[in-house]
Amino acid sequence: MTVGSEEFFRIVDALVDVERAVSERFTSFAVHNKRFGYYWPRTQTVGLKQTITEQLALVAERPDIFEEQFTSGGFGWVVVHLSGIEADELAELVFEAWRLTAPEDLVAAVPDPAAR
Repeated sequence: MTVGSEEFFRIVDALVDVERAVSERFTSFAVHNKRFGYYWPRTQTVGLKQTITEQLALVAERPDIFEEQFTSGGFGWVVVHLSGIEADELAELVFEAWRLTAPEDLVAAVPDPAAR
C-alpha cells in the first residue's frame, strides 16, 4: 500500500502546466504560479490542497494517514503519509488539488483521470 516518491512524482508529472520548485527541505508544486502541493522527503509525506469538507472527512476517517495541515480561505490542506495510501487514491487527491488551483479554462481542457 506504500506509495514511493517516484510514484508520487509520476502522478504530479502527468498533470498539465505544473511548476516544480525544489528547496533544501521540500519540493512545492504549482499551476500558473499558485501552489497546490508539497513533498517532504524526510517524512515521506505530501501536503495537498483540498476543500475544507474533504479535509475534515479525510482526517476524521483515517487520522493515521491524513493530518490537518492548515486552513486558508475556503481550502483545507491535508498532510498525506505516503506509507498508508494507495496510488489510485493519491492520484485522485493530487488531481483534485490541481483542479482546485488551476484556471477554469485549463481545467475544462483536461479530462478527469477518475472519469476514464
